[in-house]
Amino acid sequence: MSSDNSKELIPDDSIAAGLRGFGPLGILAVLIILAGNAVVVPLSAVLVLIWAWLSRTPWREIGYVRPRSWITTLAAGLVFGAAFKLLMKAIVMPLLGAPPINQAFHYLVGNTPALPAILFAVTIGAGFGEETVFRGWAFERLGKLFGSGVWAKASIVLLTTVWFGWDHHALQGLAGVQQATIVGLVFGTIFAITGRIWLLIIAHAAFDLTAVAIIYWDLESAVAHFFFK
Repeated sequence: MSSDNSKELIPDDSIAAGLRGFGPLGILAVLIILAGNAVVVPLSAVLVLIWAWLSRTPWREIGYVRPRSWITTLAAGLVFGAAFKLLMKAIVMPLLGAPPINQAFHYLVGNTPALPAILFAVTIGAGFGEETVFRGWAFERLGKLFGSGVWAKASIVLLTTVWFGWDHHALQGLAGVQQATIVGLVFGTIFAITGRIWLLIIAHAAFDLTAVAIIYWDLESAVAHFFFK
């Protein structure tokens, strides 16, 4: 009796297989996940985790691999993310002709009441949300279509980079696309090589937190003109 009841509690294999595939159920899952952030950020990432659980997709396939050392991963992610942002702001973006002031977020200058919302957005929405979708989930889905060879991974990096870059156009314009494209290329390459997402989640959050700090303390122009007057 108990054995029969246990079997009834086991999810249907056909549903899990359908969610992993690209038939009607799999495509529906993709569309629902893509639409998630239109409701609230980071709903798409939460839906990815639900999809992974329901489809019995191993967590490692979307990059959720336990780090060998949480302390090392945290420290490396924070240093890498902050340094990457300073490099982009002080050298790369000026060379691309980007304006020194990011008008989309200039309202944050000295705006303490706005900090809780933006800190949530950059840590949970961007760090966890964007990395889970653009790296973990997108690489898993495209990997099932393209395979796992070198050229397949390179194609996936390029496709997700273009998607990630364009996703920033509506809010931040051309400069946002340029920066996000470079970030997407770097982060995508790291994920393609390592298959691990925690470092990228932390680095992405640190990247954006550094950006917020620069804006909040009204240092954008000074950093952007540090090397190029």
